[in-house]
Amino acid sequence: MAEYRIDDLARAAGTSVRNVRVYQDRELLAPPTRRGRTAIYGDAHLARLRLILNMLDRGYAFAQIKEMLDAWQSGHSLADVLGLEEATGAAWSHEQPEVIPMAELVRMFGTQITPSNISRALELGILERQGVHFVAPSPQLLRTGKELVDLDVPLSEALALAAEIQGETDRVTAMLVGMVRKYVLDPKGPDWLPSGDELPRFADVVSRLHPLVMSAMSAAVDRSARRVIPQVMGDRIIALAERIRAERAQ
Repeated sequence: MAEYRIDDLARAAGTSVRNVRVYQDRELLAPPTRRGRTAIYGDAHLARLRLILNMLDRGYAFAQIKEMLDAWQSGHSLADVLGLEEATGAAWSHEQPEVIPMAELVRMFGTQITPSNISRALELGILERQGVHFVAPSPQLLRTGKELVDLDVPLSEALALAAEIQGETDRVTAMLVGMVRKYVLDPKGPDWLPSGDELPRFADVVSRLHPLVMSAMSAAVDRSARRVIPQVMGDRIIALAERIRAERAQ
């Protein structure tokens, strides 16, 4: 289970520390665990915080959100609720965001860190603003961009590719998760919601989705790379081999 300090929790959920404290004061978010003077939050807090933000985006008031959350918790045991929220939160927290100062972006991408490229990265969610710095929700994705730029791919082209990849990845992920929903949840009825004794099974299904998607996508990408790289680069590799053979024959 991941552990977060309050600033890490706010950053992972895409909100502010002030908002986290407000939600806690209004009893929408459970108190953290205390470790000395340090407040420690977990996956359940992250899942609950994202749920609160989602409901606020949908126009619900604080009082309405608290009423629904209280009703949800009163209908199920606290252990069941936390089990589901922790399963959901864990599925969202496999990569920790990193703070990236502007100087670090310049070191990584040099003169290609232009206002238009920064705006595009913010639009795609590759970067997020945090005061005078930026946050990379997926440091691995940022490092992949750096590797492409190190290979002389323009950063603007790498960003365009990132947008296309994200769209296709979202589409395939939705297909895979939709298949699980179709055959695991929908047969129980369009309005089915898990009861107390069904919550552990529902939490188990949710907790398996992230590793399932990662496993399927990783295997598919690996197979694709093995097929496509020789197809795209093969003519250059063959031409190079023929040139080397001709030079040796002289």
